[in-house]
Amino acid sequence: MSFACAPNETYWEDNPRPKSPLEELKTFQIEEGFEIQLVANEPMVQDPVFLTFDENNRLWVVEMRSFMPDIDGIGEALPLGRISVLEDTNGDGVMDKSTVYLDSLFMPRALGLFKGGALVAENNALWLTHDLDGDLKADTKVLLDSTYAANGIPEHSDNGLMRAMDNWYYSAKSKLRYKFRDGEWERDFTEARGQYGINQDDQGRLIYNYNWSQLHGDLVPPNYFSRNPNHQVSTGIDHGLTLDRRVYPVRPNPAVNRGYIPGTLDEQGKLLEFTAACSPTVFRSTLFPTEYYGNVFVCEPAGNLVKRNVVEEKGLVLEAFDPNPGKEFLASTDERFRPVHSTVGPDGALYIADMYRGLIQHGSYVTQYLREQTLNRGLDLPVHMGRIWRIVPKGWKPEKLPKYSELSAEALMESLFHPEGWHRDMAQRLLVERNDPSIQPILLEKFEKSTSEIGKLHVMWTLEGMQALDKDWLYQLLSDGSSPLIKSHAVRLLEIRFSSSHEEKSALAKELKRHSNNPEEKLAIQLALSAGILEVGDAFEVLRDIAKKQNQNPLFQDAILSSLHGNEFDFTIQLLQDEAWEKKTEGKEVFLENLTAAIIKNKNQNEIRDLLAIIEKRDPSWKEEVLLTSMAIHAGSVQDVGFVKLNSAPIIFTAENDRLEIQNLDRLKRLFSWPGFDPSQEEGEEMLLSAEALVQFARGRQKYLTSCAGCHGNDGKGVNRMGPPLFDSEWVTGDETRLALIILHGMEGPLEVSGKIYDAPEILPVMPSHSTMDDASIAAILTYIRNEWGNQAEAVSPRTVGTTRHQTQGRVFPWTAEELNRHIDSKSKEGP
Repeated sequence: MSFACAPNETYWEDNPRPKSPLEELKTFQIEEGFEIQLVANEPMVQDPVFLTFDENNRLWVVEMRSFMPDIDGIGEALPLGRISVLEDTNGDGVMDKSTVYLDSLFMPRALGLFKGGALVAENNALWLTHDLDGDLKADTKVLLDSTYAANGIPEHSDNGLMRAMDNWYYSAKSKLRYKFRDGEWERDFTEARGQYGINQDDQGRLIYNYNWSQLHGDLVPPNYFSRNPNHQVSTGIDHGLTLDRRVYPVRPNPAVNRGYIPGTLDEQGKLLEFTAACSPTVFRSTLFPTEYYGNVFVCEPAGNLVKRNVVEEKGLVLEAFDPNPGKEFLASTDERFRPVHSTVGPDGALYIADMYRGLIQHGSYVTQYLREQTLNRGLDLPVHMGRIWRIVPKGWKPEKLPKYSELSAEALMESLFHPEGWHRDMAQRLLVERNDPSIQPILLEKFEKSTSEIGKLHVMWTLEGMQALDKDWLYQLLSDGSSPLIKSHAVRLLEIRFSSSHEEKSALAKELKRHSNNPEEKLAIQLALSAGILEVGDAFEVLRDIAKKQNQNPLFQDAILSSLHGNEFDFTIQLLQDEAWEKKTEGKEVFLENLTAAIIKNKNQNEIRDLLAIIEKRDPSWKEEVLLTSMAIHAGSVQDVGFVKLNSAPIIFTAENDRLEIQNLDRLKRLFSWPGFDPSQEEGEEMLLSAEALVQFARGRQKYLTSCAGCHGNDGKGVNRMGPPLFDSEWVTGDETRLALIILHGMEGPLEVSGKIYDAPEILPVMPSHSTMDDASIAAILTYIRNEWGNQAEAVSPRTVGTTRHQTQGRVFPWTAEELNRHIDSKSKEGP
């Protein structure tokens, strides 16, 4: 029999003593229409940090039982971790049997189920384990990758091992992915993602987060935007779905690591914003009302709550928002309620791993404040507790579920079209693992008869995993009335499986060119990405077509550049000669800048010489001016000063020149050397920026163009009705902490720049925050704007941004100019 409580049956007790499961149950507040039920508790489960269900509806739990045994972490090195498999043998919804699958583990982090066993992340390594006799106990443990995790600290160690739609296992906090093919495990590099927990949506897009930023995701498939080492992408990967960091606990949260910093807690002592966001779970279930499908739930153990986010798809972009600001989906008045992981079960319910302990901060980062809070209030002990909760609609009763391991191939194929994501994922996994080639024609038949677009995607990737894709069938999907989403996946699969020979590339090029003139966005982005596999001439034709229509969109700019990898110069020459590029637009300016930056980074002397010759035209157009500006900006990022050898001094350095500011002219000179001139030996104008800062400056320009130019202009002069100018601005060249605070939290109201007051409607009433951006990117932008358009100021370090972020944690509203200046003045009076 399960325990459950009504939404508002809570009690307040300012007593950190541990509570029984029944007592804890009474502390929960949950959205109307739902109830929370106890599934398992200590001693059956202890310190649970990861949950997943297998094909027989059994719940696998990773138990990190050696995590912080006391305030000093003494005993943490002992192999006390384990993986347990929980079963409900009588169907009442409560786990009543536990089997230890694997014991004596060093700080296990996650697992990924695989036929007859599991991949296990433990002791910084990845292990392959198998149960050979079906007793739910591992009989073998083989080292698969000793380099899986780069960091042994639990908060920053690789984790996840989520099997995605593309049949790869992905981890958070990791640049590695794994796939089983032809009896062997493949190890591949991928983009780094998130911190703890990783998930996917119905289309296979990866979703993750960071402790300070609750929801991020990829807008494009993996391993496209990391192909071109000459281009630093600014979109598509690690996209922040929401700037909203606000949380609404129902109890004070004094025992948070930075609770001593003003603004971390409100006047009641409640946490203001995320500080330990983890385990985003896309709710791909129909058990809840319709409006909950596709929502993302995020755990916040420091605030004793779980937040719900509604996700909307706007074109190619995902955006999220809190549907009930001021009240969380689930919150507790029990300080020891620590939701650290969640998953959706085969019954469609949302399951929560509650580590149930007072101290969740690892010893490596415990502040003196938290240490005192923990010891004085007795939060360090006891340990080895833990609960697993299930959230369901009121009145829900468990039903008997089929065991997928016993289903026939026919039944599994039907489940690919199941309305719930867990069943589709499980059916795909099992069909790929069984790898029965005889089912291919049946799968194709079911595909044709189905009206489920998402189910069809699972069929396509099931066939990919079985290596049973039919090339002609994929081409047929591009020719019939399939949706843009289906066509985009067909292109991707053709690229993956049928593009190794010249003949296959030519056939694919013909099809991509047929669609490149007027494709829908979802198909167009995949065409831009897949063009990188084609022969250069064919790729250029596809990419030119897409660039004509999508040059204003930063996501397409990054996609096109990712497909050029080394051919940026030749593509630039074609664009310069293209009549479609005669008219100047901001998007075209940005795209040419990024192409130039890639050319410089490629460090081909002949290309850079030829680019300089183009720039030195007597009557330059806007295109040559853009190339010149970008060349000067990114010249500073080249470490090999003077590597482009010339026979004589370029005209741009000898003639009277007003095309570049002196700062950029000096930077441009760093690229070249000629008889009588070696930039490494020249003193010239004193450069404020170091070689390292010049790299940062160049990176900042690219980030600025994507994130800031829309309001402040490519030239920093400000855009009417959008943003004030940045050149000759005391806000830009003044206090670097003040400037970082503006980026981190935003700004509102009137603003004086160089003696002129800017206010709505001349500019937007509020500048939004950019808090989802990482410290290094913010620092690069600030370094750039402080040293462009005649501005000159010291570089800003990522450490400065990070420190500023931590010190103002909890700030959830934009600054006013007066308030911000008061804040900076008060800090300066406090001294170091």
